[in-house]
Amino acid sequence: MNLIQESFQRLFPQREFPYQATMEYNRRLADFNANIRLHQNLLKVNLNLQWKDIDPEIKIGLIQHLLAKLFHSRQNTLNIELYHQFIKTIPILTPKIKSDPALAASFHYVNERFFSNRMEQPNLQWGPNSFRRLASYNFHNDTITVSSRFKDASTQVLDYLMYHELLHKHYKFSHRHGRSSFHSREFKQAEQQYPDHDAMEREITTILRSGTKKRGWWGLW
Repeated sequence: MNLIQESFQRLFPQREFPYQATMEYNRRLADFNANIRLHQNLLKVNLNLQWKDIDPEIKIGLIQHLLAKLFHSRQNTLNIELYHQFIKTIPILTPKIKSDPALAASFHYVNERFFSNRMEQPNLQWGPNSFRRLASYNFHNDTITVSSRFKDASTQVLDYLMYHELLHKHYKFSHRHGRSSFHSREFKQAEQQYPDHDAMEREITTILRSGTKKRGWWGLW
């Protein structure tokens, strides 16, 4: 049976599968990324090539995760839980190949002061000069990306941004009722404990207001 059809029928056992399904692996998608498209009765799943040798039960969970989003369902399955557990292990397996010196210095300071040097260094890179996504942590490739808008910011602001993203790496995420949550109660409490938290927020606001684009906030993936 086609893996997409099997995923669908496990997720929606009471529904018929009226689609022509195709699945393709390619290098165009980012690490461990995937998407799904439905056009008329053609259902297509595209997966990054890294998924090719992953256990089929985990891939079924990935496809079910995509199907649940496509059909606006909050269904949950053991396969979806298996998929999310796998995503949480990716940072351990990911090669570290990107390490901007300024971001690396910030990481080492934050890791020593707030995490007792227990955090493994992720990939660290500058992103576009974005006002919408100021900083992000990508679980799929264990990468923290910081908007180039903050290249000239104080080390205190950079450390605050780094702390926020390392909290994502530390607390990971939870998945319930078809939704993933990245800001748990523990996450929010830890974020508020950062020294001079309110002052850092004000300084970030000032930096953003010095530009001409609309203010944005944290991005995750």
